[in-house]
Amino acid sequence: MSDQPGDKKAEPSQDDTDPSADGPEQTDGEHADTDDDRPQDPWAARRELYEHVPRAVGGSLVGGDQTGVSGGSVGGDVVLGTKVEYHYRSAAATHTSGNIPPAELDELAEVFAGYEELVHPLRGRLREERVLVLSGAPFTGRRSAALMLLRAVGAVRVRAVDPNTRPTALKDEVNGESPGYLISGLVTKRGNPLRDIDLWAVRDALRERDAYLVITVDLFATLQGITPVPWQPPSPHAVLRSHLHGTVQDPRRERELLALALSREFLARDDHQLREAAEFAAALAEYADGRTTGESLADVGPELVRRQAQEWFGDEETPLRDKAFLISLAAFDEAAYALTAELSDALWAQFQRTEDAGAEPRVGIFGTSITKRLRLARADEYWQEEHTEWGPVRQRKARFQKPGTAAEVLREVWTSHPSARPALLQWLRQLAEDGRPLVRARAAVTAALLAQTDLPSAMALLIGGWAASKSYRDRLVAANALAMAHAVGAPNIPQILRSWCSEEAGPRFRWTAIRAYALVGPRMPDEALEALAEAARTGGEEDEARHLAESAALLLSDESAQVRSRVLRGLLDLLQDGSSGRRLALHALVLACTHADSRLLLRWYAEAASQGTSEEARRLVLLWQAALRDLRHTADALKALADWAVEADEDPQIERELTMLLPALVGSDEDRKRLDHMLRTLRGRRGGDPPPVAGRLLTVL
Repeated sequence: MSDQPGDKKAEPSQDDTDPSADGPEQTDGEHADTDDDRPQDPWAARRELYEHVPRAVGGSLVGGDQTGVSGGSVGGDVVLGTKVEYHYRSAAATHTSGNIPPAELDELAEVFAGYEELVHPLRGRLREERVLVLSGAPFTGRRSAALMLLRAVGAVRVRAVDPNTRPTALKDEVNGESPGYLISGLVTKRGNPLRDIDLWAVRDALRERDAYLVITVDLFATLQGITPVPWQPPSPHAVLRSHLHGTVQDPRRERELLALALSREFLARDDHQLREAAEFAAALAEYADGRTTGESLADVGPELVRRQAQEWFGDEETPLRDKAFLISLAAFDEAAYALTAELSDALWAQFQRTEDAGAEPRVGIFGTSITKRLRLARADEYWQEEHTEWGPVRQRKARFQKPGTAAEVLREVWTSHPSARPALLQWLRQLAEDGRPLVRARAAVTAALLAQTDLPSAMALLIGGWAASKSYRDRLVAANALAMAHAVGAPNIPQILRSWCSEEAGPRFRWTAIRAYALVGPRMPDEALEALAEAARTGGEEDEARHLAESAALLLSDESAQVRSRVLRGLLDLLQDGSSGRRLALHALVLACTHADSRLLLRWYAEAASQGTSEEARRLVLLWQAALRDLRHTADALKALADWAVEADEDPQIERELTMLLPALVGSDEDRKRLDHMLRTLRGRRGGDPPPVAGRLLTVL
């Protein structure tokens, strides 16, 4: 296929109905070559993709298994102890004051255990000070603990106060007849902090009425002159076990449920929220009673992840900048935090344009907290060496705690919030044009996950536009996206590739499909090789013939021995399939010999011959002999052997492998003469006379 120029692109339209908004319209008649837009070496492109794909989906691409999904979200707090009570909220918490129903308090008192460890140490302090500020992360049972603390000092009637109450107005909220007051999750800001003088005023009013107040705040609450009581909840494991104990009430059955594979998998992780532990315990109890099936129990983990994503994007309390960060983290899971944050602000700017098209986006430079961001995203920060073209570099990275969260975030945004699509599409098009390989690879992975969720829209609005672009870089992103989409289970990708590989599709779509086959081929080697051979029959340009051979060579040098064996048989069949098939097979062999890592084909033959798999060794010899005897490939085939011989001068293992291969390649006097001449004219790494290994190899001919 001919090289096409990469003209400077016009500013893409934000209209999410424009499938080619990322580049010029397709024109099949341009064949000029430019220095700044050439197809990347396919071996290097494949390495970059494999290196930069997150582990959660990378295993699918290279043959591994995806990890399981667990964790997620249930609304409300958890009551802690030997029994656990959890409360569901179908929507965001309301901001109205009112008395907590006595039945709820009675139920909490019955199930709340761990009193001695959790409540008793604070009871005396509350009696003395009349007001306590309890600080902890959301969904750690802090509300339930506050209620039990109030009950412990005799406040049997509790009034819940609006958490949006200004701290300066707290005194007015505690002037009723209730002996206890609770403010759960008091909202504080830089201009609206909770101060010690606010509590002093409240304390005097509480003493007058013999009442008590407990305030729960987040870890990042704005406080002045106040040292809150830190809330340290028990582990999710303890909550799961205690809740199961209180529900099942059969020690033997409890042990059986905890011994289930799903239970062991759940308990093996320590990053669950307490509400998730309560949810899973409830599901186990239903399973024990026969009210649910094993399939439903297995779906608890993914369902919790889905709820978490819905919670993040379904409420208005999460700032738009944080939502942009969540989406960016979904695209750059396990990547450097600085990169994720940089590109999340670019997405935030796009969101601002969507919300107010006439205004210029404003992106604050400072003021964000890494710790707060990662806590909201339920993500971990860690340090890891990352491979770069300049060598390994130590990077601070971030990843979601729960496997599967990234895909669920993208699915939720794409399908449940379509107003976000124009900004998201524009952002992904920018990522595809980025100069950093990791960014382009993640653009492809993100597009693949969107295709898994909604194939027609992803193809029409994103992948199809990349494939139609003049830029080889865009088309490579499209090929990577299709390969990743097939790996994660998106439907109909083989049909798309087959249609794009046809003569009618046009050279740009053909090139995209040819490159994609090199990546998806290990999953369907016979179909991939058949499609490449058909393209070779219908094509005629030198460049396209090379691209076809490169994809076939990548399949012939795949990591899987089974894939290589099937491709080898297919290439031998192509020797009888006319000139185009023969050319494809021999060119692929030569490229595999010269480009595959660590002399893969040479080692492959030596292992097959030494292990007695004579049929596979025989096939390799037949293909090599055909290349050596074909005038169009003789020189390249001999050069590959010569390069290995030069390496063998410093590596005895390579020499042993060549002593097995070279005699097998001699099927006639002409074969012997070619190899003899190659060894006699061999030059060492620094030129001069043939290296000593050449003489030793001559003796085996």
